[in-house]
Amino acid sequence: MTRSQNSPHDTSPGRGNAVEVRGLVKHYGTTKALDGVDLDVKEGTVLGVLGPNGAGKTTLVRCLSTLITPDAGSARVAGFDVLRQPRQLRRAIGLTGQYASVDEKLSGWENLYMIGRLLDLSRAAARKRADALLERFSLTESAKRPAAQYSGGMRRRLDLAASMIGNPQVLYLDEPTTGLDPRTRNEVWEEVRRMVADGATVLLTTQYMEEAEQLADELTVIDRGKVIAGGQVAELKAKVGGRTLQIRPSDPEQLHRMVGAVAQAGLEGVAGARADVAEGLVNVPIVSDEQLTALIGLLSERGFSISSIDTHLPSLDEVFLAITGRKTSDSELGQDNIKLEEVAA
Repeated sequence: MTRSQNSPHDTSPGRGNAVEVRGLVKHYGTTKALDGVDLDVKEGTVLGVLGPNGAGKTTLVRCLSTLITPDAGSARVAGFDVLRQPRQLRRAIGLTGQYASVDEKLSGWENLYMIGRLLDLSRAAARKRADALLERFSLTESAKRPAAQYSGGMRRRLDLAASMIGNPQVLYLDEPTTGLDPRTRNEVWEEVRRMVADGATVLLTTQYMEEAEQLADELTVIDRGKVIAGGQVAELKAKVGGRTLQIRPSDPEQLHRMVGAVAQAGLEGVAGARADVAEGLVNVPIVSDEQLTALIGLLSERGFSISSIDTHLPSLDEVFLAITGRKTSDSELGQDNIKLEEVAA
């Protein structure tokens, strides 16, 4: 079943799990990069894994793609045990890391053909797959050029194409739009949506709140190696202070009078109304539909003319700050940033 047949946030219980992680632990010296991580990713959906630098996101992806071995816990991906069936697992997954990993000396076409052959595709099948993916990612005109001559956005698209050579059941995208301009980022987002529509399951790590909101069906928030929150975007937002009712009076001169009327009414659970003069709005925190109805009734009784009404959930940035106590832009040097060469050593 593909996303095109469902709501963008269809995570119905009828779907099986493409990824199941239980109690995953990974140490780097005395530091726990992963500290008992549990998570599930339903088939044909996108799970967004959020967290600051050093939170454990990349370590999680490396464990699930068999690049490093966890110290404890278990994980199954596409039905294969990460520890016991690594060879079978590698044929079922695709990986795009934080930085494009293509061979710059080879052309775009040669990069894709080489990967196809490494995945045991026949020469004819590898050629056909490389041609198809170059066309899909709008790289056909540059197919014969060395990857070293590609722009950053073109390299990222080539890297995504490379991860799709084997038609993976599960695709790991580890901060796939880091350093990209807004236009290229939107192009990558569109490709991710297309991959999911074609049946892939995606585990997406990101620090961009907009990216998570655009692509993810569900979110998992990781900080200091632990899962500290999870759920759909709206669920996480609702956990952090509910909604804000935004009221625009027809007469901007009534802003402060409206705020005073709300404060004097003493409606249960309604407090903290404030005027946003620059936007011409009165903002009132609410937690229930009953409060919204009572508030609108009150303003109508008091004779206020209202131009528009809207409700606003907290942004994902605000949610992350409320959950972790830190801004998403906060950066800390953690063991999650250790290079693969250092791990291998």
